[in-house]
Amino acid sequence: MSRAPRSAVLSVLALAAALALPTAGPPAPARAAVHHTGDEAAVLGEDHARAHARLRRAAKGTQGYPQSRRTASLASLEESQRKANAGFDAAQFGRFTQFFPSPDFGVHVALLPTGKVLLFSFERVEADPTKETGPTNTVGRTNAGRAWLWDPAAGTGARAFRNVPPPVVLVPDGTYSPRPAPFFCAGHSYLPNGMVGVFGGNVGGKGGSGARLSFVFDPWTEKWFRNRDMAVGRWYPSVVTGADGRQIIMSGQSERGTGTPTPVVERFPALGHRVPWRTYDIPAGVPAEPLRSAAPFRNDYPHLFSLRDGMIYGLGRDADQQWLFDPVKDVRSDLPRRPADFRGYGSAVPLPAGFRGPDSVLVLGGDPRDPHTYRLSGGRWTTEEPRAFGRTQDGTLILPDGTLLTVNGALDTRDYGHGPFNPKADLKYRQIEVRDARGRWRLGPAQRLPRGYHSNALILPDGRMMVTGDELQQIANDPDIKDGMDGSIELYEPAYLHRGARPALDRAPAGDLRYDTVFQVTSSTAKDVVRAVLLAPTTVTHSVNTSQRHLDLRLTGVRGDRIGLRTPPGAADAPPGHYMLFLLDAKGVPSTAKWVKLGTR
Repeated sequence: MSRAPRSAVLSVLALAAALALPTAGPPAPARAAVHHTGDEAAVLGEDHARAHARLRRAAKGTQGYPQSRRTASLASLEESQRKANAGFDAAQFGRFTQFFPSPDFGVHVALLPTGKVLLFSFERVEADPTKETGPTNTVGRTNAGRAWLWDPAAGTGARAFRNVPPPVVLVPDGTYSPRPAPFFCAGHSYLPNGMVGVFGGNVGGKGGSGARLSFVFDPWTEKWFRNRDMAVGRWYPSVVTGADGRQIIMSGQSERGTGTPTPVVERFPALGHRVPWRTYDIPAGVPAEPLRSAAPFRNDYPHLFSLRDGMIYGLGRDADQQWLFDPVKDVRSDLPRRPADFRGYGSAVPLPAGFRGPDSVLVLGGDPRDPHTYRLSGGRWTTEEPRAFGRTQDGTLILPDGTLLTVNGALDTRDYGHGPFNPKADLKYRQIEVRDARGRWRLGPAQRLPRGYHSNALILPDGRMMVTGDELQQIANDPDIKDGMDGSIELYEPAYLHRGARPALDRAPAGDLRYDTVFQVTSSTAKDVVRAVLLAPTTVTHSVNTSQRHLDLRLTGVRGDRIGLRTPPGAADAPPGHYMLFLLDAKGVPSTAKWVKLGTR
């Protein structure tokens, strides 16, 4: 048997094993990504005809894109990264450190108040990165979701990941095929008790169509809970948490499929149902409710922000669809037209505003021809400092010191500079870019993989940045496509982690903190602390991050190892929920964060 046919047969056998029913015990780490626990085992081994068709497609994919090509590509990227980053001083630009396999693509990520990271996406239907990997158009059982937890405290090996499969559902696609919920390309944000509300998903069909699915992930029990279906299906919706702790859901392609975005706005939980507050307040079977006001966005995944005036800002991809929503009066009004034309998937960040909540938003990315950034403040737009070049599919994060960092990006959805569905990429799309306190941008070191569509990043409690996403690049550079670990994660240490010893944050309050109230923390390096900040955890997908927030806290005094701090003025400044508290020294070096919870019922 020649090498190529033998490789294809081995790939088929590996995939066949992946589709077999799991044993009663926990999956072996190397095979983890293709197994599900509990009632999922009863459904994933059925429907042999469809499974065999999937095997044949996957076998062709591994023939067309063999393991040797993936291995060589990853080695080439590692070498080019090493050369590109040799000239960057870590104390000025930071550095990329660890790169390791993950059992999930990370199309969606969320930092949980336990310190763990939730990743979820889909079971791939293709192993060839030059083709569509996900089951967007698939109708039936193989259109399924998956989810994992990564525990950074457990390291970077396979055993640091835990499978947390979504509930098995029946979606109205005519096949009556139960499968783990196809909730990929949904929208999500946090509830005040730290749970993640996830809304929408994919029913399948040409171009995908919207699911009415509604879930919460509970970080305390590490389980999913299903709620009542939404009033409409949503495929690519956006979700934001308001000052009252309720989630506002907008946009998304409807059940009728791509090209039919819904104007219906919904709120979760519906009025008359309590906002989940305590860790044991688990929403299950709770409804959302439609609002009177509509959000007729022509394109999906608008940027949504709850700013310090208590209003919801809906910034659409079309320049003329910029709206202001009053969640109390349930009315919509117009905002000025954005200066730039249509923006694809790109970043938007609520800019830090000191001791108060944000009152302006910076929109950037989404157009490879336009490097400028655009700020909405006081009801008017201004053109701000440009980045080095335009890029789409980028993510921009607020760091603990208040600076901004852009990572990931592409020329277009699946084009990194050499044509669509071509894993080769221009080096520039692998470089980070940092915005300093004066608003000036400068390019920094390159990440290992180029990551564009479905790429994501978030800040961990220890101040590092985690980067993941983009299934095309992950499977194109998979060191072993047969082992089930078909994703990857890379870690970056910002410059502040290379400027000396870190301040200590030894103790912070464990209970709920009232707004505009003094509280105390303990630090063995209290004399070195000049600043304290709150950084909201991130849940992000498709370059849409509605949860970011950065606030300074007033220092009310230092006595020995005790530091007095004052919480933000009100819930509009910082919606109720969990935040990372960092202490910083005069060099901007942050402590490792402690979690605090703002707001009282």
